[in-house]
Amino acid sequence: MPGRVAFCYKALVRSALAPLAALVGLLLAAMPAAGQPTEADVFVSQAIVEFEDGRYEPALSLLRQALALERDHLEALYYTGVVEMALNRPAAAVPFLERARAKAPDDPVIALQLGLAHFVQEQYDRAAPHLEAAFRRDPTLDGLGYYVGFIRYRTKDYAGAVRAFRAGQSRDPEIQQLMRLYTGLALAIQGLAGQAAAELDQAIRLAPGSAVTGSAERIRDRVAAARDRERRLSAELRLGFFYDDNVRVAPDFNVAEPLVPPLRHPRRDSTGELLGLRADYVWLRTARIDAFAGYSFFGTYNNDLPSFNITSHQATLGASHKTTVFSRPALATGQYAFDVIFLDDDEFVRRHTATLAGTVAWTDRHLTQLVARYQGKDFAEGAVEPPAVENRDADNWMVGGLYLFRLAGDRHFLKAGYQFDYEDAHGHNWAYRGHRLLAGGQYTLPWWDVRLRYDVDVHVRDYVYKHAILPVLEPDTRARDDVEVNHAIRAEVPLLRDIAGGAVSLALDYLHTSNNSDLAVFDYTRRVVSLTLIWSY
Repeated sequence: MPGRVAFCYKALVRSALAPLAALVGLLLAAMPAAGQPTEADVFVSQAIVEFEDGRYEPALSLLRQALALERDHLEALYYTGVVEMALNRPAAAVPFLERARAKAPDDPVIALQLGLAHFVQEQYDRAAPHLEAAFRRDPTLDGLGYYVGFIRYRTKDYAGAVRAFRAGQSRDPEIQQLMRLYTGLALAIQGLAGQAAAELDQAIRLAPGSAVTGSAERIRDRVAAARDRERRLSAELRLGFFYDDNVRVAPDFNVAEPLVPPLRHPRRDSTGELLGLRADYVWLRTARIDAFAGYSFFGTYNNDLPSFNITSHQATLGASHKTTVFSRPALATGQYAFDVIFLDDDEFVRRHTATLAGTVAWTDRHLTQLVARYQGKDFAEGAVEPPAVENRDADNWMVGGLYLFRLAGDRHFLKAGYQFDYEDAHGHNWAYRGHRLLAGGQYTLPWWDVRLRYDVDVHVRDYVYKHAILPVLEPDTRARDDVEVNHAIRAEVPLLRDIAGGAVSLALDYLHTSNNSDLAVFDYTRRVVSLTLIWSY
């Protein structure tokens, strides 16, 4: 539920940072003892006794005497930093802890204490490397998971924050509560409302009387209310005009193939109107599962070539499951769709499509998706049944992946993907193996939130069998090889909001398709420009 839990607890937590950090310092294990005791070791031992009894100034005096004897005494440096932290003087502690860390760079206790010295001064960029280093060495150090998780949360690494909070340990119930609280916030931001509510409930139970409990209760109630208010119905209505310069999909000019001139001769271009309608309804919603059903209609009317008018009806049924993968938010979706396409009011093809998809948001910027799809195609034969080799009925199998790089809350993004599909057609002339490359991006202008989008896909189809009919002069001599390239450019301008509960926008689209084939009949170019008014709910 990104953006819905925009609640700030910085002031609340900051007030507890210094005493919590000092407490962690007191609970840390003592430093490893050196070999043969020296006079400086004696001073350090006496300082530790004074420190544990809460007499910080005498302890500091003894540590200074130890450092006067041995300037780089590791334990003296470390405990000087610890005592300065206990006296709430983190800036004074930093130089001593830095010197101790230089002498023992692999010691997680020193790294933690140095990180805390920067943390309580709100120098989070300086604290992070030391705390992360300590976390890699020993994530179970008391309180360490909280501090690492808090810094990751501040940098919007919500999945990483959850991992740190869950790996961390603390004997302080207030720190335990803060870890649960921030775990709930991070999960809510990632859209995992059910898990978030469970973590917030646990935070409340850990310390019912603490100052944080009231805030945790309010956040839990907001998460639950926001989940209940999530709109179940979404809809879209599109009305537009277009110009298509190749409605018939006539081939490009080629004198070598006798079939090309007759196919190019009739008029190919037309203006027209389009109408689109889509509605989806979530009929079951739980903390993790959404089950939905939908219907969509699309139709075009070609003013100059009405025999090529298209209408399409599609019904869908599916479900999605919110989960995590390596503590990252993930969504698994299954969907079945049935659609029928009509050409000039006559049925052209009906299709059954089953799709499985898995999406993982690795960070707020990086998202990947894997998809597998089966599609069964049943073409209407018409009055005259075609030859068996021209039977286009087919089973199409596809697997692929997509990567999305997101910026500014998805106002801008870049994407790239690959798909492999196999068309197992009944007629040998239409069976192929395909490779599709996908790329594109979106940029949202700061003026009026105008969205500019570009997508390109390249579909390389390697047909399995030699074509039995083409070329006309040399049939059954070569297999068809096609490279289809689609360029789609869109500019969308928001116009009105809160119109019957939805928003109105205007979109200008340009689609350029070129299919390069070694069989001239299938070699074509097509350009379509459309202007569409869109109401979305």
